Amino acid sequence: MPQEIPQEIAAQKVMPKGRILLGLSLCWSLFSLVFAPGAGQATPPRAPDKEETCDVLVVGGGLAGAAAAYEALYAGRTVCVTEITDWVGGQISAQGTSALDERPTQRELLYYPRGYLEFRDRIKSYYKKLNPGQCWVSESCFLPYDGHKLLMEILQEAAKKGKGTLKWYPNTIIKDLKISDRQINSAIAIQHTSAPDAPPINTFPLSQTIEDAYSYENSSRFEKTIINFVPNPAATAEKPQASWYVIDASETGELVGLADVPYRLGVDPRSHLEPSSSSENGNPYCTQGFTYTFAMQATEEPQDHEFPSFYDRHAPYYSYELERLANFNLVYTYRRIWVDKISKNLPGNVREWPINPGDISMQNWTWGNDYRPGNSNDNFIYTREQLAEMGQLEPGAWLGGLRTETLAAGEQHAKGFFYWLVAGTTDSRLGDGVKKPHPNHRFMSGLDSPMGTAHGLSKYPYIREGRRIIGRESWAHADGFTVWEIDISRRDYTDEYYSSTLLPEDYRYLWQSLAGLEAATAVRNNQSVEEIQKRSRSTVFPDTVGIGHYAIDFHPCMTLSPPEAPGNTEKEGERIGQGTAYPFQIPLRAMIPQKIDNFLVAGKSIATSHVAAAAYRVHSFEWSSGAAAGTTAAFALEKNIMPYQMVDELPRQEADLELLQKRLVRDKNPISFPDTSIFNNSWEDWR
Repeated sequence: MPQEIPQEIAAQKVMPKGRILLGLSLCWSLFSLVFAPGAGQATPPRAPDKEETCDVLVVGGGLAGAAAAYEALYAGRTVCVTEITDWVGGQISAQGTSALDERPTQRELLYYPRGYLEFRDRIKSYYKKLNPGQCWVSESCFLPYDGHKLLMEILQEAAKKGKGTLKWYPNTIIKDLKISDRQINSAIAIQHTSAPDAPPINTFPLSQTIEDAYSYENSSRFEKTIINFVPNPAATAEKPQASWYVIDASETGELVGLADVPYRLGVDPRSHLEPSSSSENGNPYCTQGFTYTFAMQATEEPQDHEFPSFYDRHAPYYSYELERLANFNLVYTYRRIWVDKISKNLPGNVREWPINPGDISMQNWTWGNDYRPGNSNDNFIYTREQLAEMGQLEPGAWLGGLRTETLAAGEQHAKGFFYWLVAGTTDSRLGDGVKKPHPNHRFMSGLDSPMGTAHGLSKYPYIREGRRIIGRESWAHADGFTVWEIDISRRDYTDEYYSSTLLPEDYRYLWQSLAGLEAATAVRNNQSVEEIQKRSRSTVFPDTVGIGHYAIDFHPCMTLSPPEAPGNTEKEGERIGQGTAYPFQIPLRAMIPQKIDNFLVAGKSIATSHVAAAAYRVHSFEWSSGAAAGTTAAFALEKNIMPYQMVDELPRQEADLELLQKRLVRDKNPISFPDTSIFNNSWEDWR
């Protein structure tokens, strides 16, 4: 089957800006006249302009979505991919975090999914080096627009080699889902293109265009095409199970919110499974901070830097954070993404690494351009209760589930951080005399800039945490499957904090849960905490379909609103769970939501807790989870089974699950780390 990319998309136009014509109340007033009642079902104000058939609909073109498409294309499937921006790749492109987060041991072994390895190889081949930015945070830092270009080439080649069909829909959002009989039967999307005489779409930041993008009506910025994504009619007639699969690979779990399946948001209540939680009862408003990245370039001469009108509001936040980090060269080279000439024999101290004119750095700094709201009046991702109150869960009223005002504040915050780097003389945490101006740098903007935007910020913010599904009830998970903190963390739970914070009964349950193979003995013999030996590995899941390894790394929400308020602090206790993690697995049960059977979740919205999610979010994990989702969808279509049917009898043997796992391994998508076994506790050497 030849590769198919719709003509209006293949041109890869950059699109326009336009006024938001409808406020939320007006929007709902209009839709209430034209939509029939029914959860998850809607008819747009006009008939869809086109209908598109898919075997697999992937919503979100980030790394998880790209990986899902890659594997499904190799399996010969017709794959539709929708993406709110016009770039594929998410973290490596549209979000600007083009510095691969990897752990040393996994990197030394190159123990990654095949598509991720292919992308790494493509970077090395394209630049003639793996690290064209000569950064020190990663083995590979590169330009975001090249991330999009190289990944699109990989997807197109996967379609050709696997005889699949890629249907790529950039600048496209999902507006409505038609759900019945526990299946998504269709998805209504809106693709926006430039209105006549309007400026290009990437001229204006997301906060100024997102609500328009979710409106059915044309505007002065956008012309809209309404697309109805459906399964192939022939497949619908032939398949008594599911005729297609929908994969939520979005950055915030957007379809999870729109479909209204059970999920968690923010901090989980403290328990023996999540003992490092910062809240006894949970806090849905406290998600990890998001970041608008930007690129800056070193220049020969000092530049004139215009004072931002909003700078005084945000300046009380900016800081190098720690005294040992208070060095401009260290911050600049941390995620440097381009050098004209690779320096040889760099000093051992990164603070002494040279910065030469022409060097380009991408900025992603916790006490810099991170934006970290954590209260009900400024939280970035609306809770289910907030969505219901606003009417966004009503038919036709979905607007993406994000707070536009917080997006706008995050954009200002990032631009203010650039001014602080080049002209600032104060440091909110380290006091006077620490911050010096560094005027020989320019803010890179323009449609041909590394971020591909006229305003210079990333097209979409880097998202660290979104909605996280609650999996289905299963063995040992009566409240729904979740990967918890204690499944992956290396924390020393003998620390007095845990015995003094947890209830005595919960503290005992904690240690019984950490006993591994000896858990039954610990319970049966009523062993004391001192008698129980903690396992030294992560939980081994029988339904593993992927892998990941990264530290539990927090960018906590702030205590006060707004986040940049003078004297603000991180939410107390949020960093307690931070630290190293064992290499971990991605269970299939973590990717299967409740209520809907032909729906899979990949990326940051799988069923993890708040603490575990801080490790389940980096580049290679996203790819591994996406590869698992794409392979599972293709396998389920081939075998005419549902994903949940492969795990519903666990811990008993599941023949179809074993076949799926063998296929993943055959396709060089690892599902476990070397020597993984419930009998092997030798994980201390993994760094």
